[in-house]
Amino acid sequence: MNSEKETFKGIIFDFNGTLFFDSAKHYAAWRIYSKKLRGTAFTDEEMRNYMFGRTNEDIITYAIGKKPSAELLKKLAYEKESVYREMCRKDRENTKLACGAEDFLDFLKAKNIPMTIATMSEKDNVDFYIEEFKLAKWFDTDKIVYSDGTIPGKPAPDIYLKAAKKLCLSPCDCVVVEDALSGINSAKSAGIGKIIAMASLESTDFYKNISAVSQIIKNFNEIDRNIFCNI
Repeated sequence: MNSEKETFKGIIFDFNGTLFFDSAKHYAAWRIYSKKLRGTAFTDEEMRNYMFGRTNEDIITYAIGKKPSAELLKKLAYEKESVYREMCRKDRENTKLACGAEDFLDFLKAKNIPMTIATMSEKDNVDFYIEEFKLAKWFDTDKIVYSDGTIPGKPAPDIYLKAAKKLCLSPCDCVVVEDALSGINSAKSAGIGKIIAMASLESTDFYKNISAVSQIIKNFNEIDRNIFCNI
């Protein structure tokens, strides 16, 4: 765990369940598809351990017990994500960035603090988020790291290593904000300097015994802005 006096140069955000509290929608969509794929819906434990932070290929492989063909993978992933995006469009009231996120992003942008997003969402969803949440206001969208078929799913460290490289920073100089256990383990394996857990779906108690987590928050107003060395 980092001391309070440590400072960092940049920040990397997970997106789903972190900047956007959409976990319930992913739960609903994956319950539909897991039941379609294997006859029974994912349990809460399976969702936590095998869904969040994973690629669609990882999840579908787990559900059917074997690696799907490229054609089947594309079909099922497209259907599931289309259902998810339609849920978002119909729920305008809750399709918004997390509490305190816009103000925090405004602060980071004003202070020229390097930042990006590292998400296991695929391009169709990332394009949807960029348009829906006007992410180009804060982020260089070319630096957003997403599941493009070349990055192993979390908890592999690759996505955070790539994100830090996009920011031209060492992982140890970065803060990561994550909600999923697989994502926390990914950030830890990547050597990220400070990991902040966003308790968007899980309770704060869920994260208390995870040694890699330096802080647990429920909204972005709780982050100490003095942790960044260039302010």
